[in-house]
Amino acid sequence: MAEIKLNAEVRSEFGKGAARRTRRANLVPAVIYGHGAEAVHITLPAHELQLALRTANVLIGLEIDGKDALVIPKAVQRNAIKGNIEHVDLLTVKRGEKVNVEVAVHVEGELAPGGNLLEYVQNTLLVEAEATHIPESVTVSIAGLDAGDSILAKDVPLPKGSVLAGDEDAVVLQVVSAQVEEAPAEEAPAEA
Repeated sequence: MAEIKLNAEVRSEFGKGAARRTRRANLVPAVIYGHGAEAVHITLPAHELQLALRTANVLIGLEIDGKDALVIPKAVQRNAIKGNIEHVDLLTVKRGEKVNVEVAVHVEGELAPGGNLLEYVQNTLLVEAEATHIPESVTVSIAGLDAGDSILAKDVPLPKGSVLAGDEDAVVLQVVSAQVEEAPAEEAPAEA
């Protein structure tokens, strides 16, 4: 996974008014935490951050007052109406360090013929991977699966270097048969 570089500035103002002024200046308030260090409050350029967060579990290299920090996003708060990023929580990581992240589940192949439907019980899997080698997604084959079949977390093939961090017996996908609605019976004409 490529590392995206962003410049950050340390924040000295806090509170709702300060956050609004920051956003009006096309910056996003953020907090960096992790490794037992004290939290660092920063601002990031809004447009560059928006582009960086298009990639799930992106690795971001920050330059803060001449110092470098490697972080991954942990929580992103967006405006419910406009969709703008309002705040970001970032977790400090080190090269070679293992982190737990949610990875998207994608499917390939066709279900067995018939009225079968695929139900996503979980859209993501919790995996442990090296911070610099986080997979963007995992792919599962559903070829030939029939109603009643399911795929458990332990059955999902993970990329090299990644291990399952969640419940291995959790159902990720299941195949159900389509429900057919019965046509209403026609009523007999009323006798006079």
